[in-house]
Amino acid sequence: MISEAGTLACTAAGGLVVDVEGERYRIEAGDVKSLIFSGRPAQVVRERHEGGTGLTIEGYAAVNPAGRAVVIRVRAGAWIVPLVSFRRVACGEAVSAPLSPSCGAVQCAVKFTGRSRSSPAADT
Repeated sequence: MISEAGTLACTAAGGLVVDVEGERYRIEAGDVKSLIFSGRPAQVVRERHEGGTGLTIEGYAAVNPAGRAVVIRVRAGAWIVPLVSFRRVACGEAVSAPLSPSCGAVQCAVKFTGRSRSSPAADT
């Protein structure tokens, strides 16, 4: 069985918590609503405890071009969750949803043994 890369969970205030690689990020309730209903990208923030207090914007969450998934990008990487699962967690219908690592252009090139898909050597 494949272990989850991270989880997406709902907060009591209506926002979302994103747990990935030992880090905890948040998406505020207003940003979640605008992401779901109007497709606007949402800020992903993290609380800073070491050296000071406050929130820092660490990345963003946006609906992918096909409109079927939400991509969450932070400094540590990118993860993807189906839009249906994202909506169910945001509405409180589900407690959590698993996140899967997103295959960005750089990550995909590494998967193909370090060769670019557009190079002639990749076809051999």
